[in-house]
Amino acid sequence: MASSNTVPPEISGYRILPISLPPLPSYPISATHYLYLRPHEPKLPTSTATRSLFLVNVPFDSTELHLKHLFSIQIGLPQGRIEEVQFAGSKRKIERTEDAADDPRKEKQGKKRKRGREVGDIEELGGTALPATWDRELRKEGLTAVVVFVDRPSMDVAYKAVGRIRKTGETPVWGEGLEGKVPALGSARRFLIAASDTAVDRLGYLNHHRLQYPDRDQLLQSVNTYMTEFAAREAAQARLQARRRQVADEEGFVTVTKGGRNGPARQEAAQEAALKQKDKQKGLEDFYRFQHREKRKAKAAELVRKFEEDKEKVKKMKERRGTFKPE
Repeated sequence: MASSNTVPPEISGYRILPISLPPLPSYPISATHYLYLRPHEPKLPTSTATRSLFLVNVPFDSTELHLKHLFSIQIGLPQGRIEEVQFAGSKRKIERTEDAADDPRKEKQGKKRKRGREVGDIEELGGTALPATWDRELRKEGLTAVVVFVDRPSMDVAYKAVGRIRKTGETPVWGEGLEGKVPALGSARRFLIAASDTAVDRLGYLNHHRLQYPDRDQLLQSVNTYMTEFAAREAAQARLQARRRQVADEEGFVTVTKGGRNGPARQEAAQEAALKQKDKQKGLEDFYRFQHREKRKAKAAELVRKFEEDKEKVKKMKERRGTFKPE
């Protein structure tokens, strides 16, 4: 493994922060982990992007407390300057607005949207998900994360502190000072079972067994929250359908939905939409090749028809006047 002194301070715009991983009972040798970070620059700008750091190669046992402790206690940033930590792939809580389902922009989405997607949106709302069965989540190797600070100066101080640590040659120890504050992993879990009943209920694999059978009140609250949100979305969808039954679209048609109409659509609006549609179609009669062929065929048929009509007129005139005989 390369020494931290031989590792460059930056690579491809990322600052490199060496982290010392403490020895484990299964592997009693310390190792060095490299964390890459830079100011967050997402493809779609967000309100928090200017005060966020983008992290790459986050350790697999990372928690929000680990990263907050790393940037505050171990790097030197004052505590309370980190707002949240967003791990890639983790579900974020979504705040529901009153008129979210009534937004007319939702009508422009594809009609083939699966219904299961709507249910998934409800599950992502805070308080509707089922209780977790593990007291700690493991991350995938090489995972990314976004650390959101309370303001831009706090982010700049943390980013500069990383460069200062590289110059001094210091290597923060991952998780140092968090003993007892986060659940243990691996074989260390079985050593956490103490003699007291309260410790047995909280620590070790018995905690995982307890979380598999959540409390009745907690489970009931989760179900009630989900059903309340589901009923609110159903009501909002019904209001949206009722509004769509009263408004004609661009072509003058009214959407046929489940349930009767509260009142007829305005005839003036339908006629106006039909006239607009006709105006759009002007100038497109000879756009395609088959339209040219059909037009020539129709013109030739019209000439034949007129010729036959003229022949019939001449014949009738001869019968009416008789045969002309010169003297």
